Amino acid sequence: MAMEMRQQLKMSQQLVMTPQLQQAIKLLQLTRLELQDLVIQELEENPLLEEAAEPEDLRELNTPLEIAEQELEPTQENADFHEVKTGEETLRDWDSYLDGYNYSSGEQQYGGDDERPSFENLLTRKGTLIDHLLWQLHMGQYSEMDVRVGEVIIGNVDDYGYLRASLQEIALASSATEEDVLDVLERIQEFDPPGVAARDLRECLLIQARNLGMKGSIVESILQNHLGDLEKRNYKQIARSLKVDINQVLTASKIISGFDPRPGSSFSTDDVHYISPDIFVHKVGDDYVVMLNEEGLPNLKVSTQYADVRGNGAIDSQAENYINDKMRSAVWLIKSIQQRQRTIYKVAKSIIRFQREYFDRGIEYLRPLVLRDIAEDIGMHESTISRVTTNKYMQTPQGLLELKYFFNSGLSTSEGDFVASESVKNRIKEIIEKENSQKPLSDQKIAEMLTGQTVNIARRTVTKYREMLNFGSSSERKRHF
Repeated sequence: MAMEMRQQLKMSQQLVMTPQLQQAIKLLQLTRLELQDLVIQELEENPLLEEAAEPEDLRELNTPLEIAEQELEPTQENADFHEVKTGEETLRDWDSYLDGYNYSSGEQQYGGDDERPSFENLLTRKGTLIDHLLWQLHMGQYSEMDVRVGEVIIGNVDDYGYLRASLQEIALASSATEEDVLDVLERIQEFDPPGVAARDLRECLLIQARNLGMKGSIVESILQNHLGDLEKRNYKQIARSLKVDINQVLTASKIISGFDPRPGSSFSTDDVHYISPDIFVHKVGDDYVVMLNEEGLPNLKVSTQYADVRGNGAIDSQAENYINDKMRSAVWLIKSIQQRQRTIYKVAKSIIRFQREYFDRGIEYLRPLVLRDIAEDIGMHESTISRVTTNKYMQTPQGLLELKYFFNSGLSTSEGDFVASESVKNRIKEIIEKENSQKPLSDQKIAEMLTGQTVNIARRTVTKYREMLNFGSSSERKRHF
């Protein structure tokens, strides 16, 4: 069979991800703080992008960038270039805002920036568990070898306060015998916090019991020999094994429940993550007003300084192409931000329309809602709604909520309506919190109670929601004291 090459015309359709579309999708799924960082980075890298000196009205969000786009056309020469801005407000007179600020909270005033203490001198960091243990080690009267062994032991204590290395490994690392290591370890286990440097949960709890002077008590016996039965709340078996009254076992169990199974957690250095809402919802009269949070987001414009030199022969073609490229990039960024803000605003307004009863009356009136409902309401694709509602938060009269909170499945009621799954979870939570802890309700009983409240729900669905709420089974929730 002979092979030959030939030219052929063929028409087909395909989706092309233009740079503008890629940027719009990227901005849509960013959080407000991530968007702020991106804008600051673009301001540093693009000389044609500037921060506007004056604030713009929110109506500017709905103004197309026709003039800026015309400036990019090769047929338009020496046209006036108008500023394009986005955002609501910018802080003005920042220097005067700082003037006279009293850093000492006393009567002393600092006249200028040079006289004020640096921010670095006002900062501190939380001490770690390792720092706390090393401080106690170095404050004690230990030999040079004991300090060396102690530092190796402390260096192998994890964030929860448990020792994660064997005696053999520590002895090898510190050039000591296992007997020396065990001796130093026992002394470190007397450090604060109680239970630190234990090798397992049993040893951790035993250390805390002995620190309270309970050596040889029922508490120690339970921890040494009946920890498994204690976890299962098999108090009768423990009482039979120890040949004591069950009330003594219950008293000892109550004491043990007050011990800390993770003694190092109080020294956790995990940073607290603060959530900054993207949307504010305020009730004004009978209506809800949506406001976008644009604090810290600069008002952007395209620089006229570089635009004025285009097409007048003052620069070569390479420089002009560079300016045109950066101008397009600036315009695309501003348009993408405007589109992002408009989309978030539309989604927020649509959510309020669907969940109006929830905003008025609370979680009991949260209705089932899916992405398709919002997409059809505002004329957008479901994937766009998904991006908008990811990692975006709304400050409402009902509290700070993620936008995804408003989307949930529904359960039918005996009256022919539907109730949101989040509302059902809240009812299960209230039922469990109000139950008699000595006679907790079974999942079947909770299902029957909800059915009596017109919610058609199966026992296995109650089990699933209960586990999602981090509640144990009825046997695990039972309390004897």
